[in-house]
Amino acid sequence: MTEEPLFHIPLPAPAAGLPEVAGGWPEDPVARVLLDSGVPHLDREFDYLVPHALDDDARPGVRVRVRFGHQDVLGWLVSRGAEPSTGAKLLPLSSVVSREQVLAPEVLDLARAVAARYAGNVADVLRVAVPPRVARVEKQMDAEAEAPEAVGSAEPAQAAATQPAPSEDLPAEPVTGPGPDAGPAMDAGPHADADRPVTDNDTEPAVQPEPVFQPEPGSRFDWTRVHDAPSFFRQVTAGEGPRAALTVPSAHGSWDSATLLADAAARTAEADRAAVVVVPDQRDLDRLCRALDRRVGAGAYARLTADDGPTPRYRAFLQLRRGQRRIAVGTRSAIWAPVPDLGLVAVWNDDDALHSEPRAPYQHVREVALLRSEQAGAGVLLASTSRTPEVQRLVESGWLGELAVDRQTVHAATPRVVATADSWESERDPLLARARLPQAAWKAAREGLEGRHGEPGPVLVQVGRSGFIPALSCQDCGTPARCRHCTGPLGYPDRTASARNETACRWCGRRERQYECPQCGSRRLRAGSRGVDRTADELGRAFPDTPILSSSGDHILSTVDGTPALVVATIGAEPVAEGGYAAALLLDGDNQLQREGLRTPGQVLARWFAAAALVRPRQDGGVAVVTASQEDVVGALVRMDAAGYASRQLAERRELGLPPAVRMAEVSGPADAVASFLELAGPLGGTAPLPWVGPVPVSDEGSGWGPAAADGTAGPVRHRALLFFPYSAARRVVESLRAARAAASARRLTEPVRLRIDPVDLP
Repeated sequence: MTEEPLFHIPLPAPAAGLPEVAGGWPEDPVARVLLDSGVPHLDREFDYLVPHALDDDARPGVRVRVRFGHQDVLGWLVSRGAEPSTGAKLLPLSSVVSREQVLAPEVLDLARAVAARYAGNVADVLRVAVPPRVARVEKQMDAEAEAPEAVGSAEPAQAAATQPAPSEDLPAEPVTGPGPDAGPAMDAGPHADADRPVTDNDTEPAVQPEPVFQPEPGSRFDWTRVHDAPSFFRQVTAGEGPRAALTVPSAHGSWDSATLLADAAARTAEADRAAVVVVPDQRDLDRLCRALDRRVGAGAYARLTADDGPTPRYRAFLQLRRGQRRIAVGTRSAIWAPVPDLGLVAVWNDDDALHSEPRAPYQHVREVALLRSEQAGAGVLLASTSRTPEVQRLVESGWLGELAVDRQTVHAATPRVVATADSWESERDPLLARARLPQAAWKAAREGLEGRHGEPGPVLVQVGRSGFIPALSCQDCGTPARCRHCTGPLGYPDRTASARNETACRWCGRRERQYECPQCGSRRLRAGSRGVDRTADELGRAFPDTPILSSSGDHILSTVDGTPALVVATIGAEPVAEGGYAAALLLDGDNQLQREGLRTPGQVLARWFAAAALVRPRQDGGVAVVTASQEDVVGALVRMDAAGYASRQLAERRELGLPPAVRMAEVSGPADAVASFLELAGPLGGTAPLPWVGPVPVSDEGSGWGPAAADGTAGPVRHRALLFFPYSAARRVVESLRAARAAASARRLTEPVRLRIDPVDLP
């Protein structure tokens, strides 16, 4: 007996795939488009139809314009398919902005991975990865491709740059197959038979050999001084993906950082693999480009930086995307360079704050480099004069190898370090506690300028603040001077203001001469800190016959010659001296170390290492004087032990459960919005929920208020909540936070909050 249904209810017909049109639809008519929108709940692909008129141009990777809601928006055509993913009525593409396939598949995959790690939008990441379009550049490059003999072509220079050349310090060994120490045979390549004489048996005329670029003397880096470096580059040239960290003892002369990076990129390109090199700022990039000019030639690499302007940047981007260049160099956004067959990603000085993206999702170049090397199977080299706890954690876990420099080589390449706070110096300087320029520092500067222990040369003076006197406090009670209108910090912007006792607010800019301490009523002020201008003024009186050079703010020097002079520079603005500095004075060490922040000691030490790396070796009379009393930080500088200090920091973080031993999430915004977001996110961490720290009010510079608004009033109080979670739960926690962010955006229940994962400016 068969069972019959009581009612015959017809099943709904499947959703119609495509509407009927005259002439039908082209092959794979459904375009999946990622909108160029920062709205969290729109961070997904939408289906659109490709009409016949746009079939040839609508290829994956192009920019398109589509109708969404009641407006036209830009987007990225990610892929094409035969069937829609939804039963909704589909709209056709409005237009294809450009035929150029600017979005490479590997860049899209990397953007998705970065967005997942930082709980952000893929579109926000792509906005950094792909520069704005410049139509004129596309037309010019198309014309060059069609008629290179008429407009000139850079291809010969590229071929010459990637031509394998014998290494001066890494002997080429014949290999029979890939392996951990394998490298390509240096006598093979596209031009291996270019010099073969013509015989009667030749069926084709001989091809004239292309000119091979000859590197200038001294443009190669001697990697034999670095343990395991030859093996590292043999693996890179063999198509493998080694990962390593390198702490260099010096950054000038034979250890010049630009020469090191340029040579690493050139060795990778000579093996027909691409290289991406990222440096923190424009000065480092200019030095790197000059080193590449000497090593591979000016036409063999592409330079990616927003400071060059939209036209040069977009041209360099298309040169990489079209495969005309194998080497990409630049600042933060260069990590996204669309190069084929990536062989090496190198990042210089990952501790620099400029490597952190200031816009959502606030990704860090170091983490993007690690993700990219893993996805592409490429090598990664994190080089610096110091060592961060993040890199040390990867080294200790075995994920990163270490290219080490032995202690004897470090000792020969570094200056002698003098700590003014040690017992020997304290006994011989009775005014040490009150003097900003201790006797040992004054003596080192004088001897360096006069050449007592070597050739006379410039002396670097590193200070922590810009301006004249950026911070003031009451002379009687010590209360910091704050603006009466916006509670911003008060200071003297220049010497004239100091003489007139005219304070200026660093937030709203208001000036006043009748400041009165709200605590004790005193009108007397003292300098809380001294900036680079005040330091230069003081040194001009202490060394009246010596030239004073200043490097800070908008006036940053890249290099100085080897003539005796005092070079006063803020942190990160130290120019490179020809032949190295005779001495370096690291002032205001205790003031820098007293600033709040989990990273403060390590960051201050990294700045000291960077300054000491610009000084001559001790056998040439080089000396660095540090004015600080914190023994563990100063001791690491005296021993030149960056890795050891990073290891001790990491051990302390593990005991306390703080980053980078664990990961961290920060949610900030108005108090109600933060509380609502935490409620929406719910308990995180699985069976053992992780507790939030906060929310608590936070402020800029500890004032209790945000920066001033345009009308001079105080900004709203911002609240912040922190969440610490282990790496084992990272994927689950970040996915939950990302989903909560999208849900909050879709429901529009509260004001938006800022969500950051692993921020570098830790509280």
